[in-house]
Amino acid sequence: MERRTVIITGANSGIGKAAAHKFAIEGYCVIMACRNIDISKKVQKEIVEATNNEHVELMRIDMSSFNSIRKFCEEFKSNYEKLDILIHNAAYFNHGEKKYQLSTDNVEVTFATNTFGPLLMTKLLENHLAKSDDPRILHACTNNIRHFFNPKRKIEFDNLRGEYKETRRYSVYKNYGDSKMALLMLTFKMAQVYKEKDIKVNAIEITGAKMSKETIQKVTPKWRVIARVQNLFFPSPDHTANIYFDICTATEYKNVTGKLIGSKKNILRPALTNNPGLITEVKQLFGSEFYPFYATNHDVIQKVWMLSNELVEESEIRSPS
Repeated sequence: MERRTVIITGANSGIGKAAAHKFAIEGYCVIMACRNIDISKKVQKEIVEATNNEHVELMRIDMSSFNSIRKFCEEFKSNYEKLDILIHNAAYFNHGEKKYQLSTDNVEVTFATNTFGPLLMTKLLENHLAKSDDPRILHACTNNIRHFFNPKRKIEFDNLRGEYKETRRYSVYKNYGDSKMALLMLTFKMAQVYKEKDIKVNAIEITGAKMSKETIQKVTPKWRVIARVQNLFFPSPDHTANIYFDICTATEYKNVTGKLIGSKKNILRPALTNNPGLITEVKQLFGSEFYPFYATNHDVIQKVWMLSNELVEESEIRSPS
């Protein structure tokens, strides 16, 4: 049987590392797409030795940098004839960050990494995905989007270039939730766009995962304490990695596209209204059946799609050839 190829971004820690291990032990050719090569080399070696799979390759990518994404995709396409699975696992979420950050492309770094970067990477690899007999894309989403059950919550589009960075209070948590809601909306749109090429595009709602020691050390002392407490209740990265694997390989999801899949591997449904009342809103917030009605707003979906494409196309014009 022909060896299948999967790209996993952010594959050097947490769920990404566990997913790389899972695919490697199942015999896949695994491309670990990571930013920090020094740390990732150790993880790569660990996975190869643990799985006896020599087809685990490490390639550098910074998902916040459009130029880095382009270089990665050029290198991948020059070495591989096709791509079977693309998992957008990497994300920017710096606990406790209070300062507005811009990427090298002058875009708010959370959106650059979590929303616009994945779109660009997919666009550059779509023809390689189309060559697969069962191409699948998975976006790692988050239960943070449940805050959009609040009818007043909306994505802030007017500060993506730092227009109000000096006057508006910055919240990494709000930007994270906004960027992941935008990614979910892209999931729905991309599923439609890539339907003719038979590329399936889905998202998974991650309810939480134990943070690795390496990740905990990156955050402020206050958030290290909080992370350690959360680790007592969150599932292991292996648990979510197994769900990644099932969504991307199992027959039951072969014809599933444009869906948000929950932590119980159930397909979530959109709420019926954006203003259900307080009691229903609370039930939805803590439930496991629905996602916010806001995610189905056609006008906002189109805005996310158009803005995302405009930004990556603009960067292409500016980038050196």
